[in-house]
Amino acid sequence: MYQIERAIFDIRRGLPVVINADGQRLLVQALEGSESVEMLAQTAGARPSLILTRHRLAAMGTMIKDDAASLPLATRISTSELHGLATAESLPPPANKLLSDLQPAGLAELGAVTLMRRALLIPAALCAFVSDKALAGIEQQLAEGRLLEVDAKDAEQCLAGAQGMLKRVSEAHIPLEDAADSRFVLFREPDGLREHVAVVIGQQESWDSAVPLRMHSACLTGDLFGSLRCDCGEQLRNAVADIQSMGGGVLLYLAQEGRGIGLANKLRAYTLQDGGLDTVDADQVLGFGDDERQYAVAVDMLNALKIDQVQLLTNNPLKMEALRQGGIEVVSRQALYGSVTDQNQRYLNAKATRGGHLLEDVLSGQR
Repeated sequence: MYQIERAIFDIRRGLPVVINADGQRLLVQALEGSESVEMLAQTAGARPSLILTRHRLAAMGTMIKDDAASLPLATRISTSELHGLATAESLPPPANKLLSDLQPAGLAELGAVTLMRRALLIPAALCAFVSDKALAGIEQQLAEGRLLEVDAKDAEQCLAGAQGMLKRVSEAHIPLEDAADSRFVLFREPDGLREHVAVVIGQQESWDSAVPLRMHSACLTGDLFGSLRCDCGEQLRNAVADIQSMGGGVLLYLAQEGRGIGLANKLRAYTLQDGGLDTVDADQVLGFGDDERQYAVAVDMLNALKIDQVQLLTNNPLKMEALRQGGIEVVSRQALYGSVTDQNQRYLNAKATRGGHLLEDVLSGQR
């Protein structure tokens, strides 16, 4: 676990790392922020390939028929060809020569893209398999600690975190406007990148066996600043009030900004939406799937709080299924709405029509 933690830290700093797949070494660095591939090529002794997700390739005009999570562009890359690929400021035309020789990604290459996603960077990587000629130099840098090596399987699995290893760190009584008897319990993931909060409303000994529960993904723009582009802030406050009125329960405040893509990428997606894309298409242009959130951490938090039956406040069937797969019984579901406005109507329609959220009542004006 420590090696993966350090690898993520190095990648976010713009440093390369080595991914080992059964003795074959892949030198990897983030595409985001890269201005030249020359140093990577020189160190590996081979011309790098560009690894993109199938969502990003589709946005570039190349439809992928198989179910591979990502594919390498196995052609030579120059600095000029990288322009726009990291931030989606411009998309190469479908006939671009970068797309002329696609090959299915191997385990090490999949691990490279997964590391980028875990680091909350654009899910794209520059990769080069280390040549025999450069191997001695790479091994020397590894021995001296100037390069870090991680196992390909560990890299490929890092997005899910380490189930059951969530650490309960601290807690305090925090009276809220709509729920004065509230306690905040902070949990930290093993790699230290994310901290999540369980807001415990009321006294647990007085709750029914099925505990009212809201799983709320953090939204800085909506929760804190009252952004009109979404209904997150309203949903958050309504959830606290509803849980209080139901006799108490738990709100899990999960560090999964932008459906798991992070604040930087969320703002990039907003810019793409301003150009006419909906929220799903904007995320896919950046290389992400429909929803990048992971709910195993929510299951761990509930286990730590000794909760195994819930009344879930949600419009999202995926949350219900994720809890059930984690061994939490969802006894019932209660809808949770915010207001429909001119600014968020397109966002809510995309959630309903493309994300499967149960928003028929609020979008039809029945509420």
